[in-house]
Amino acid sequence: MRADLALLEAIQALNTSLEDLGASAMIIGGVAVIARGVPRTTIDLDATVWGEDVFPSQILKIFAQHGIEARIPNVEAFAERSQILLLVHQPTGTGIDLSLAWLPFEKAALERATEVRIGSARFLAATAEDLVIYKAVAWRDRDRDDIENLLLLHREAIDLGRVRALVEEFSIVLEDPERIHGFDEILRRVAAIAAEEGPEEEK
Repeated sequence: MRADLALLEAIQALNTSLEDLGASAMIIGGVAVIARGVPRTTIDLDATVWGEDVFPSQILKIFAQHGIEARIPNVEAFAERSQILLLVHQPTGTGIDLSLAWLPFEKAALERATEVRIGSARFLAATAEDLVIYKAVAWRDRDRDDIENLLLLHREAIDLGRVRALVEEFSIVLEDPERIHGFDEILRRVAAIAAEEGPEEEK
């Protein structure tokens, strides 16, 4: 899929920064969804890094070498509270949210990441399966659309039992029982569409 030149420049700067950081890291969010074949747009970047491997001050120092800086005052204090560094790629103005990962699911997702490509940019991204789980945690309208499209594209390669179990766990932790019901509705819709497409789509 074609990508805006400014976004490509920001992706390459982010990827180089993550490589220089030397920690377990990957790109998630809209760019990863695009890289997994879903046609959509995005104007910012999301990435995650294993929290035990880094300190916010270390991240800021390395990222600054590639034009990525804090986009809010007291960014380190905010990161301590929220586990998210709010950054911006200054040359292009592209916003970057870098989350510090601590959960077992996140560690497993980082280990499962594979290299993808958008235009001239190559980078590690979450698998389609793990993106579905990340999107189920975020659960905005766009995230629900992404879940459905990812499932339609990659359903045969996704362990739906694992995904649903994790979504149910997050639904309990977040005290949002309607979330798992909404996810089940998406699964039913995807299954119905797959059935309409014919026997060749069935397992």
